[in-house]
Amino acid sequence: MNIHEYQAKQLLKQFGAPVAAGVPILSKDDVEAAIAALPGPLYVVKSQIHAGGRGKGKFKELPEDAKGGVRLAFSPDEVRSHVEEMLGNTLVTKQTGPAGKQVNRLYLEDGADIESELYLSILVNRETGKVSFVASTEGGMDIEAVAEETPEKIHTVDVDVEDGVTDEIAAKLVAAFELTGKAAEEGPELFRNLYRAFVEKDMSLLEVNPLIVMKNGSLRVLDAKVSFDGNALFRHPDVVELRDETEEDAKEIEASKHDLAYVALDGNIGCMVNGAGLAMATMDIIKLYGEEPANFLDVGGGATTEKVTAAFKIITADPNVKGILVNIFGGIMRCDVIAEGVVQAVKDVGLNVPLVVRLEGTKVAEGKAIIDNSGLDVVAADDLDDAAQKIVAAIKGGA
Repeated sequence: MNIHEYQAKQLLKQFGAPVAAGVPILSKDDVEAAIAALPGPLYVVKSQIHAGGRGKGKFKELPEDAKGGVRLAFSPDEVRSHVEEMLGNTLVTKQTGPAGKQVNRLYLEDGADIESELYLSILVNRETGKVSFVASTEGGMDIEAVAEETPEKIHTVDVDVEDGVTDEIAAKLVAAFELTGKAAEEGPELFRNLYRAFVEKDMSLLEVNPLIVMKNGSLRVLDAKVSFDGNALFRHPDVVELRDETEEDAKEIEASKHDLAYVALDGNIGCMVNGAGLAMATMDIIKLYGEEPANFLDVGGGATTEKVTAAFKIITADPNVKGILVNIFGGIMRCDVIAEGVVQAVKDVGLNVPLVVRLEGTKVAEGKAIIDNSGLDVVAADDLDDAAQKIVAAIKGGA
């Protein structure tokens, strides 16, 4: 689960992280109170969407040369002008895709005198099985580009969960960031506080880009991106309250209500599969034959007829879906349960696109019989390769 920058900063502030004063703007009625709450004369107006690259983004509704999704303002009137242009409009960044995201929230923040910008993140390092800090002096930039062009400028420091951020680790991070003076003195406490927030709140990612050294020598968290481990949210009702469903795909929200692993994509072939690995293989083979999957959907090993019905309804709710591929290998999951769910879903919502079903494994004969006797216009497939070719041909009018 992701949260907005202003929410992340409020959370990190509870753990002692240095952040600027700021006020969220949820509607144009909030502007005057937000301006009055900050000292000025320099303000920063920030679009709050769950995507990076906001500063370099473009608003669909504004001229091409208009400013991006993060803007400086040097007077209250300039703040008002930015809010008028930004709030409610669609911001397109590298991470949103061409469709962009509507800006429903802004964050008005006190400005800062920046001496230098650094990059810091904390994440679970799957290679070492530890929590790692990633540190670079190249803050404010695309970290992937830095890794590709100047990998020597990225430093990874692992933390032993039993020891936490020791003096030795703190010293490594100070050196990696090339901190001196007051910033070097403040660094160890900040690193420990951020690590404590990461662990105690079950984060999967904490990214500060940039972490700045101000002209007075102090450190400040200038931007913050936080993602949480969804499997641990039951321990953090305060975090769950921060969820902004307007930033999420409606189909993904509905899927979560039925405990379905669903991710919306940009293709035209809806997929319903059991098992994450098989789902990935199904998506790959669809691409191999020249089309794009509309979703990742794993119904799991213990799905009921009701769960399968819900999954099918979510797929058909996507207007981009021009065909559906059901690919089930019955191990724990039984093919007859899948078949019953598909039949029930089609009866409930109708079927206006081609449907290819491949069943194999436990209760496969019973499952095929249910499909065959349903009277549905379904194309049967013998294996995954056959199924992929048939659904691609079907949406192209060849079947």
